Amino acid sequence: MAETQLPTPDERPDADVVVYDGDCRICTAQVKKLPWWDCQGKLAYLSLHDPQVQARWPDLTHERLMQEMCIVDHNGNRHWGPEAVRYLTLRLRRLWWASPPLHFPGSMLIWRPIYRWIAKNRYRLSGSSCEDGKCSLHR
Repeated sequence: MAETQLPTPDERPDADVVVYDGDCRICTAQVKKLPWWDCQGKLAYLSLHDPQVQARWPDLTHERLMQEMCIVDHNGNRHWGPEAVRYLTLRLRRLWWASPPLHFPGSMLIWRPIYRWIAKNRYRLSGSSCEDGKCSLHR
């Protein structure tokens, strides 16, 4: 089966852009599932390691992007980590069912530490053994 290429901001200039860790197996696997949820073509994708990220949004630091994903929406607003996931439940109609637990008052008190723990340990959890040694920097 041929691997589907994720749409870029150049291909979808009016889309929200998901900036994710393209060197992380967990992150990449999850992002590759998003096009199915995005049946209306509202998202484009860039790895945080792509030079376009700094060219387009110089305020997005590499350090922060290594800690949590970011969605730059079509209005230029930034949505980070679990708030980005929460944003997707409102933006993508196929994710409506995930909205209640993420929007319940006070729920971010639970979701933020869970997200941060997974993000911090993503290279270890994925069993990554990168050929170029990048993964070892985050273990």
